[in-house]
Formats: sequence, structure tokens, C-alpha cells
Amino acid sequence: MSDPRPSHVPWLTPYLTVRDAKASAAFYEQAFGFTVHDMVDDDGAVMHVEMFYQGQLILMFAPEGAFATTARTPRTSGVEAPQSFYVYTEDVDALYARATAAGAKGLMPPSDQFWGDRFCQLEDPDGYRWGFARPVTPRS
Repeated sequence: MSDPRPSHVPWLTPYLTVRDAKASAAFYEQAFGFTVHDMVDDDGAVMHVEMFYQGQLILMFAPEGAFATTARTPRTSGVEAPQSFYVYTEDVDALYARATAAGAKGLMPPSDQFWGDRFCQLEDPDGYRWGFARPVTPRS
């Protein structure tokens, strides 16, 4: 059987609901170093965004109400996001500093963890939680 995916798409990609797709794309670029791969505009309103990290698709999203969805962000809903994202990065400390300067809420500053990663946790403006990590020692 042939691979059914487009060439740039991994087997699993989070698809989030955000309040403002254009603002979210700018935040993810500035805070986390993600880059816009595709942005679909419908009469001046950004309706769909695909973002890359380290050359790979990492995230897609659309604004609340797009495509007739009733989905809301954790922030709009007033609930804690039931999931979080774990992303490996080159420099956890630099990313944490950049992200908090860009408006992310710091939940756990960078520190070495018992499982072997230097790790931090942040919350984006829509209320999604992101963990960024780098192994403290090389893994075999």
C-alpha cells in the first residue's frame, strides 16, 4: 500500500482552534521559532495555517467559528487544556526567555528533570500548554 500522506505531513499533526489565526501565527513564530508554511485567506480572514519547526510540519490551526465549528480555545472556554505538547528544541533556556518575552505564560522554568531532559512548560495566549525539552545527556 502506498503512503497516503502528502509529502510534508507526518502521521500525526495537532489541529488547534485559536481565537485569531493571524495573531497565533505571529506568536508561534516569535515565541517558539515556528515558521508559516501555508496560510489560507478567505476574503481577508485567515482561515487555516500550517506551521513548520525544524523543517517539519508541527501544527495546523483555524480560528474559532471557521468551517462552521463550535470549538473554542481553552482560554475562551475558561478551562485548562486537557492536552499538552512536548517539543524537543536546541536551547530550552533561550526558548523560554524568548517565549515569555513574546507573551507566553511561564508555567515551569527550565530545569533538569529526573527523566533526563532539561524541560520547561509554557502556556500560549489561547491557553494551550507547551513543554520544550532537550536531553541533559546524550541518549543511547
